[in-house]
Amino acid sequence: MNGRLCTLCLLLVTVAYGAFLVWQEWGFRQSRVAPMPSVATIATPPSRAPLDTTAVATVLGLTAGATLLASAEPLSLQASFVLATGLSRALLADAQGSRIYQVGDPLPGGSVLRRVEANRAVLWNKGREEVLTLQTSATQLLRRLDAQTEVPAPATPAHFLRPLSGPSE
Repeated sequence: MNGRLCTLCLLLVTVAYGAFLVWQEWGFRQSRVAPMPSVATIATPPSRAPLDTTAVATVLGLTAGATLLASAEPLSLQASFVLATGLSRALLADAQGSRIYQVGDPLPGGSVLRRVEANRAVLWNKGREEVLTLQTSATQLLRRLDAQTEVPAPATPAHFLRPLSGPSE
């Protein structure tokens, strides 16, 4: 009696599971036959008028074509390193010495290095732009030679041109 009950329960579970699978398959096939929902067309939003760039520049504190004031910082621009890619740098000198600053770095006087150009650096100090111009030296490191004057080439000792005999590195 006990064995027949187990067999009957096993048969009942198998039939119930098969019926469940048939019901799922029937629901899947019905969903495939149903018509596809129609897609509603979305109305395109009206085009906006372009922004007024001068108004945006004014809000951001920029002015077009304005002359920049000379900086009141006790700094002098000694060299500028302008890079096409990446951040440009400037060599600035003060009483303590010279140091290379990157765009965005704070400076000793409280201003921030905003932009580096070939012959000047622009600082942001107290809500306005100030400029440091490149200090050109009165004495030139390189001197220009005229085309008519030829400088004789320095004599190079011959022992520098011969290879040394011995083990190579």
